[in-house]
Amino acid sequence: MIEALIEKLKSLRLKAFAENLPRVIETAGHKNWSAPQILEHLVEIELELRKQNKMALCFKQSKLFEKTTIDRFDFNFHPSRRKQKTLIENLLTLDFVNRKKDIILIGNPGVGKTFLSKCIACQGTQATLKVLFTTAIDMINHLVAAEADHSLLKKLHQYQSPELLVIDEIGYLPLGKQGSNLFFQIISARHEKKSTMITTNLPFADWGNIFDSTSVATAIADRLVNNSEVIIMEGKSYRKRPKKN
Repeated sequence: MIEALIEKLKSLRLKAFAENLPRVIETAGHKNWSAPQILEHLVEIELELRKQNKMALCFKQSKLFEKTTIDRFDFNFHPSRRKQKTLIENLLTLDFVNRKKDIILIGNPGVGKTFLSKCIACQGTQATLKVLFTTAIDMINHLVAAEADHSLLKKLHQYQSPELLVIDEIGYLPLGKQGSNLFFQIISARHEKKSTMITTNLPFADWGNIFDSTSVATAIADRLVNNSEVIIMEGKSYRKRPKKN
């Protein structure tokens, strides 16, 4: 009878329920659990497995490739890190995603912008949010290629749909007219609908050097700043710190 029930549970795709049924029934006998208690315990096991599977899927789809956690971020490396510790920790609660706010991390190379953005993105996947991590150049290259092969709408949706889109390394290379227009489409579509996190080595005043024109740069910056948290990261490059023996 148990074997037949297990097969039926498997046919319903209740994998954890089926696999744990014999063990839980045995435990229930020792602990004198009621039928509702047995059912509740099995349902909790099934839900936990599904949650873990969803977390794994969200992480895989995020394009992060490695799990980055805040415990590896040295808040004592520079005073600006200590000063903004509470703000950074608040970002890890992901409340800004619920509020559809944007986050902009500005600072010189090596100050921890990418690391922090990956920490927050990784935290998002563990909260089963739809997250996508990309560099600015990689995103634009994919969009330009999609425009050439007439699949632009599909590719735009890929960047417009995540609950959290992280665009890393804005400012290292100019995006040109076509790239600037495509970038604007992404930001405009997401504005106040989904959260976008951006890391850049340039202050807003220099964004004309990234985008094709000052007017496009201003339009993008206006949308981002309108409902955002701007974090200025200071200090020397963490990568160039003296290594401990």
